[in-house]
Amino acid sequence: MNPNPENLTHFDEKGASRMVEVGQKPESPRMARAVGQVSMSPKTQELIRNRAFSKGDVLEVARLAGIMAAKKTWDLIPLCHQVPLTGVRVEFSFPEPNIVEIEATSTTFARTGVEMEALVAVSIAGLTIYDMCKSVDRVMQLDGVRLMEKTGGVHGDFVRSVGPDAPCGRDQGKG
Repeated sequence: MNPNPENLTHFDEKGASRMVEVGQKPESPRMARAVGQVSMSPKTQELIRNRAFSKGDVLEVARLAGIMAAKKTWDLIPLCHQVPLTGVRVEFSFPEPNIVEIEATSTTFARTGVEMEALVAVSIAGLTIYDMCKSVDRVMQLDGVRLMEKTGGVHGDFVRSVGPDAPCGRDQGKG
């Protein structure tokens, strides 16, 4: 993507902020999947997996926070449209003894995409994990929040390249 001002859709020709007009776009099915991770001590991950925090089940609270945040994305990101979500899924995995990986998938049938909803869901789920666990691990870190794929829309599908030779910003597909 070229950083020319013509490609910055949230600014008009004079540089003023604007919400993109999508009224003339056709509605279509759209999906976005984002991931991120929270790094922590292995002991913290063990407490999460064993549901041993006095505040409750960390992952279920984080899941609900992520879903709720996706539904409020338009209220959090100034120029986002209010998108009628048809689904939001937030899942967790443990790829390493000190990592909780978060994956969020958002879907809609609308005139605009749901990338921001998936990214916000991952971010807020991660921050919720931090909030619930900070009493035992203040060096936790939320990292790598990124869009992995999206489908639908006039710009086509996007799938992030993965692997050691895939620099940030490179993708496969038209997106």
